[in-house]
Amino acid sequence: MRTEATKALTALTMSEVTSRAGVRPDTVRYYERIGLLPTPARTTGAHRRYDEGVIERLRFIRGTQRLGLTLTEIGDLLSVRDTGVCPCEPAETMLERHLAEIEAEMARLGELRAELTSMLSGMSGENCADPVPGAWCPPGCDPEGGGG
Repeated sequence: MRTEATKALTALTMSEVTSRAGVRPDTVRYYERIGLLPTPARTTGAHRRYDEGVIERLRFIRGTQRLGLTLTEIGDLLSVRDTGVCPCEPAETMLERHLAEIEAEMARLGELRAELTSMLSGMSGENCADPVPGAWCPPGCDPEGGGG
């Protein structure tokens, strides 16, 4: 079991947390205010001290945000993880919905990638006219008619 002295040695400062997690101090304070992060211990000078778990928690929050989850949804997932009790909307349903949205976005991006790849393969430096400064199309293309 860890003693208070050991805990003090492993406590992280705000600067260490933000540097390792890649977030700003105001983000950490905001997440504390809305309950995504637990209230940290404080020194006698009122400086925050965090345990190592906050780094992983911040990375989880940022990662799930990149997947399109809202802070409320992230809070629900963290609640399930912390307590084992599901919130109003079952976490499984929410995750399935987000996975479906990600799959749809990946399909859309795949189509866009194929289209851009096709366009790129159709371009050759020998057949491509030099662009006119300030114009989107090289000489000979019709920007209004969809020819370029």
